[in-house]
Amino acid sequence: MPLPSYRRTKIIATLGPATESEPALTRLIECGVDVIRLNMAHAKHDWTRTVIRRIRAISKKVGREVAIMMDIKGPEIRTGDVDVPIELRPGEIFDFTVKPGAERDNSEEIRSVDVNYQNLVNDIKVGDIVLVDNGIIRLEVRQKYDAHIRCCVLTPGSLTSRRHINLPGVRVNLPSFTEKDRGDTLVGLEEGIDFVALSFVREAADIVQLRGFLKQQNSTARIVAKIEDQQAISNLDEIIRATDVLMVARGDLGIEVPFEDLPIIQHRAVRTCLSVGRPVIVATHMLESMISQPVPTRAEITDVANAVYEQADCVMLSGETTIGKYPFECIRVMDSIARRVEEELAADFPEPAVFIEPRMKFMRAAVVMANEFPGSRIVIFTRRGLSAAGLAAHRPARAPILALTDNVAAVRQLRIVRSVEPYLIGPFGDPEKTLTRALDMLRDAGRVKAGDKLVIISDVLAENGDRVDSIQMRSVS
Repeated sequence: MPLPSYRRTKIIATLGPATESEPALTRLIECGVDVIRLNMAHAKHDWTRTVIRRIRAISKKVGREVAIMMDIKGPEIRTGDVDVPIELRPGEIFDFTVKPGAERDNSEEIRSVDVNYQNLVNDIKVGDIVLVDNGIIRLEVRQKYDAHIRCCVLTPGSLTSRRHINLPGVRVNLPSFTEKDRGDTLVGLEEGIDFVALSFVREAADIVQLRGFLKQQNSTARIVAKIEDQQAISNLDEIIRATDVLMVARGDLGIEVPFEDLPIIQHRAVRTCLSVGRPVIVATHMLESMISQPVPTRAEITDVANAVYEQADCVMLSGETTIGKYPFECIRVMDSIARRVEEELAADFPEPAVFIEPRMKFMRAAVVMANEFPGSRIVIFTRRGLSAAGLAAHRPARAPILALTDNVAAVRQLRIVRSVEPYLIGPFGDPEKTLTRALDMLRDAGRVKAGDKLVIISDVLAENGDRVDSIQMRSVS
């Protein structure tokens, strides 16, 4: 019997009206989605609890545990309400007011809108750029006052209510973990989410704060740091080392930085994650046209392929699976692109990354061995998933990583790691007996067959009774 085809790159799908029903969720999981993202920007707590429980029930029914990522909103600056759209003209002088009702010099007829961030005047300086509505409207700060800033419209547009504001290069003194985030996260932790994605991470201290909160709640959820502004890029290395997973969130990031820098930042972020063994997600606008069209553009195909070529752990869908007309077609497109590119990578693979830590050098030895035997598989036993993730950081060229664990949380959290296929096995015991049980299970699952070569990372019992790490080469009987 031929072995099932194998996709290394993991797929994250965001849940929304197009995919939240039980039949749609079932189809998502059966199509091969590895992680389901909940966008908390507008989500209510009742909905959140309902869909998390639905995901868990369907995963159990389908027989495939998937991870759940809660993407919390984070700090944001928005305009206030307007009665009718304001049509901004090129060269027009326009005010952003931070204290509604504050007195202004009205000797000239100058239009304005309120902003929800009281310290805007303190943070910004003359000459800074203000971007509104995902960068569609662009203004330059000309003057500052106690309660408002006066700008000149550079790029015109129609300003409606509650539009998002970006301030490229401006250090904004907003908390990274807001009260709304705290409430949303508590609901997620009560329901057993696997990942918390922290928006607008600017420095490692933001991650340390969230980690302290998770520790207070006795949670094992992992942290995904989303890089979305220029300050995050300046602190990229320290952020990657502090977090569990990195997300290159190209939506706001693409507004905050010059567009020609975006692919360079993505490449650098992925390379740095690989060098220190952190999983990395490439997100936003990957198949944007498929929200309304049944096929992607050629540029989108190339974009997804580039993320796979860079060996990112995950690619992510947002609007494509929340409100899109073709959510399942999007999954199939990503799946087929990833598999095809991975075939090319296996034929001409780069050398594994070089790590300093002794444990990582031990893992490297297993990967080098597996690379020498086409068709081999790497089998690893792990309790929390950390060893399997460390092994995956070496990016084995051809061999899948079959991770055996006695912890269902580890199964879910390994769904985000490239090349890892997690399996839940009963309690670990005697190493040799546990290995025999594992091989029987993998054989029944169709993942190994007689004659296959396995590189096995486990512990063995020494004569003095100690358990020691080992790498073994075995053939399936």
